[in-house]
Amino acid sequence: MGAWVIGRMGDRRGRKPAMLLSFGLIGIAVIGLPLTPSYEAIGLWAPALVVGFRLLQGFALGGEVGPSTAFLMEAAPLMRRGFYISMQAMSADAAVLVAGLVGVLLAHWLSPAALDAWGWRVALGLGAVIVPFGWFMRRSLVETLDVAATRAATAAPSSGPRMPGYRRVALLGLAMLAAATTTNYVLDYMTTYASVTLGMPERLALGATVMVGLCGLVCDPLSGWLSDRIGRKPVMVVPWVVLLLAIFPAFWLLGRERSSVALFGITAVLTIASTLSTGTVLVAVTESLPAHVRSGGLGMIYAVAISVFGGSTQFVVAWLTQLTGSALAPAWYMIGAVAVGLLAITQMPETAPVKRVREAPMAVAEAAPLA
Repeated sequence: MGAWVIGRMGDRRGRKPAMLLSFGLIGIAVIGLPLTPSYEAIGLWAPALVVGFRLLQGFALGGEVGPSTAFLMEAAPLMRRGFYISMQAMSADAAVLVAGLVGVLLAHWLSPAALDAWGWRVALGLGAVIVPFGWFMRRSLVETLDVAATRAATAAPSSGPRMPGYRRVALLGLAMLAAATTTNYVLDYMTTYASVTLGMPERLALGATVMVGLCGLVCDPLSGWLSDRIGRKPVMVVPWVVLLLAIFPAFWLLGRERSSVALFGITAVLTIASTLSTGTVLVAVTESLPAHVRSGGLGMIYAVAISVFGGSTQFVVAWLTQLTGSALAPAWYMIGAVAVGLLAITQMPETAPVKRVREAPMAVAEAAPLA
């Protein structure tokens, strides 16, 4: 719902007001959750408020990706779009890294009872500190959408070939982002997998989250930078082929060794291979959509991929592990997702300006201001 409402707002009224709305709603939820009184204090209002804040957060997050990614692309120099868009993924992985570090520290300092009672409030409260700074930064941004041109493009009658082209991009983008988010959620599941399935200590298992965030922090901008120089498709295909080949032996080795070295090393290898590709998937999908549907279209594709596939990944993986009794169940699920993503990538056109400049430099120069 958030992707539809806020994403379309980004296409009609501008990227900046849509980003301010989504961030403001996220801020309300992030501040409200740790301040919610306990069940003992206010009874049923406590779970009702928590669910309400979580729903508000989900609504806002659904509308965040489309406008912000469209803004980054439109604000970027033509030959650095990949690098600029990768900053979004890098910031998300930085958040994962910080969350992992906070989790490790709280688990080290607090008892399990204290962590359940009030430690989680501390973690969420730390996240709320960024809200005023983020709001101030967004208010200072310059709008990148030409609203008049967008309204003209929306009002103009659509030609026959256009709509199937949009549907094709949407379907391929959904398959690619579904594969990417499934892979990411399996990697995020490594902490639970290591502690619950493999029986490793919780403090050690939390280190896997730190490793995911650290590798993502480094590889996201590297992925964007490489895609600006050699094209989107090579950067998407090669790392995922490596990932496809590495998944099964990596999980087999982790199940056999069950050590910190194996956990951190395998998590790092899988995360690097995954992130180098997934960082560029968002770039390719964004570039494939025209300006007047870029925010809403990307938001809807991303939201469906996250909610349907990403949101169900950890439940499905846990269920498959219990059903089969095999510690390798997450590996097979991840392999299937990557295979689907690779197939979709082969059907996507190359969108990197560096490729188009080599093929038709004049056409790219003329089209650049319209992008």
